[in-house]
Amino acid sequence: MNQTDYTLIEDECGRHPHLAAILKQAKDLPAMATAVVHPTEQHSLRGALASAEYGLIDPILVGPEFRIRATAEEHDLDISQVQVIDTEHSHASAAIAVELCRTRKAGALMKGALETNELLSAVLNPTDGIRGEFRISHVWVMDIPTYHKALIVTDAAINIQPTLAIKRAILINAIQMAKALGLEHPKVAILAAVEMVNPEMPSTIDAAALCKMADRHQLLDGAIVDGPLAFDNAISLEAAITKNIQSPVSGDADILLAPDLEAANILGKQLLYLANAKAAGVVLGARQPIILTSRSETLFGRLTSCALARLIDHQALPGK
Repeated sequence: MNQTDYTLIEDECGRHPHLAAILKQAKDLPAMATAVVHPTEQHSLRGALASAEYGLIDPILVGPEFRIRATAEEHDLDISQVQVIDTEHSHASAAIAVELCRTRKAGALMKGALETNELLSAVLNPTDGIRGEFRISHVWVMDIPTYHKALIVTDAAINIQPTLAIKRAILINAIQMAKALGLEHPKVAILAAVEMVNPEMPSTIDAAALCKMADRHQLLDGAIVDGPLAFDNAISLEAAITKNIQSPVSGDADILLAPDLEAANILGKQLLYLANAKAAGVVLGARQPIILTSRSETLFGRLTSCALARLIDHQALPGK
């Protein structure tokens, strides 16, 4: 990385101390071999190389070699000491990268310049994929300047219209993520548009059922789960008091479980683009963590996503 990159990252660490703490914690662990899938444009390639310089990953670049080297040359990126596995196209890149994980030659996947669906198709391949016994789901660990701690938002990328059973699986993944970050009793807010159970709003019924599942130890012990909660009641204790809501989660949530992918995606991107938040994004539930970031993700976001995956791998979360 050049001096400008280092300065930008240090500046972001100063503005986002919760993600900076994750980055610092992961740097104390050995670098993790990571298959970087189709890094044929500068942002994905730069992110992988920067993460390697930070000691987070040992990248294996999987993609058309001539395109990777051309990108590196065009943007003055040094890949002379990095392993490159040549492929014909993005579909082959995904298949070979997943094979590296399946055979334990890599401990994680990192998305490059290919569609998420293409990568996940290889991950979920019934014969050659790395799907474990758990359902996969996406988590954002967000650092929001107006909130007092890191906030997990899920699921914004994988499960479009989750059923109650799928929500339970998503929630278990998120709680495991919180525990990997050192939270023994993470507080979970199950979001809906309102805080009352309404038979005409299925999300409120699912929220109530998940709370009862928590009471009956059908989730993970230690988590404090409440819902349905509207967003304001989950984030603001003052809003909850005004509405006469008594909740151990209000104003202190660690996890927000959205009712569906659209709600989670919109919520997360609103926080990113309107509230100056930064986020680390990974997919859980496969045998190895998947570093899944937007193509427009910043260098800091890519680094912290790699750091999050490193902590996940160290904790051996479900799927491994």
